[in-house]
Amino acid sequence: MLNLQGILLSRSISPATFQICARLLSNEATFQTKPYKLHKMDEGPSTEVTVTRDESLVLYREMMRIRRMEAAANALYKEKAIRGFCHLYSGQEAVAVGMEAAIKKDDAVITAYRAHGWTLVRGVPPSAILPELTGRKSGCARGKGGSMHMYNYNFFGGNGIVGAQVPLGAGIAFACKYKQNGNLCLTLYGDGAANQGQVFEAYNMAKLWNLPCIFICENNGYGMGTSADRAAASTEYYTRGDYVPGLWVDGMDVLAIREATRFLGEACRQGKGPFVVEAATYRYHGHSMSDPGTSYRTREEIQEVRQQRDPITSFKDKILNADLVSSDELKQIDNEIKKEIDEAVKLAKTDSEIPLDELTADVYVENYEPYIRGTTPFTPLQHKRITKPLNLN
Repeated sequence: MLNLQGILLSRSISPATFQICARLLSNEATFQTKPYKLHKMDEGPSTEVTVTRDESLVLYREMMRIRRMEAAANALYKEKAIRGFCHLYSGQEAVAVGMEAAIKKDDAVITAYRAHGWTLVRGVPPSAILPELTGRKSGCARGKGGSMHMYNYNFFGGNGIVGAQVPLGAGIAFACKYKQNGNLCLTLYGDGAANQGQVFEAYNMAKLWNLPCIFICENNGYGMGTSADRAAASTEYYTRGDYVPGLWVDGMDVLAIREATRFLGEACRQGKGPFVVEAATYRYHGHSMSDPGTSYRTREEIQEVRQQRDPITSFKDKILNADLVSSDELKQIDNEIKKEIDEAVKLAKTDSEIPLDELTADVYVENYEPYIRGTTPFTPLQHKRITKPLNLN
């Protein structure tokens, strides 16, 4: 086996070879991110980010799991195995994976209805996500929530009403401060929801009480059928908090996202929250599966982003060029993920649905009445409680 330390000490090699050996010995690499844009902040995160070999493998694996899972969801929808609404996260993987890498499991996350990727990084496996999309009993909400309503420990969804999760996130952050547990809440919403009045009300209360909340606008450039430029007088979403400090970050760079979240997270834990973040990202599919996504943008634009800014491809090139990992290692990860998703797809197609008498289960934690209202006041349903929830952690 090559004695890298001996070679480095001898220095009887070229500068380029010396750098490669040094990287292999240190087992980490440093990269430069795009500059952050700051609002009412004297300093921001470092633009020099370091990642270890083990960290890079985890980041790559998680982004690829989301990408392949969403590709499977896309196919299931087109097969009509998934009905109703379905909003895919393809292209935005770096936001969820980078932020999750910078917080603790005890921290809270709440997001909108483009939630599959966040559900996965919060600990729900594809074998409980894809069956949830097809309404099967092995789904993380027993098939009753579907694409928009998925939950896990300290993951509060998946919320279907545009922008309504933002004040809820402020409330969760208030609970963290009230309990003095040192935790924070990531509250995510899209550029379309950024124009909701309740978002600004949440900013106000969060700043008034200095809550440990990071409000994150996942700006993928387009709302439902229109571009952000046509929907907002100001598209500098990181400045929308006015008196709340803000930060713009490249949402296609998983390391930049991780560094920004780590920086703001530490400030929140020191009582310096809240913050507003704009993560500039891109969605490859339409707003939902019913939206072809090409009536308000060109196919050429989507293809250009895929080729030049894709979060997975660009990260893969970085870690390969830095000799942190090998192509064979990444191929092995790809094969493992393919097997995992294929098994989840099979379960999503073959698993049974819950029985009808379970439709009313778990409406309340404690229900003091034996019946709850049905579709009309004259059709009461008996309340049932599931005593063994799915263990997703």
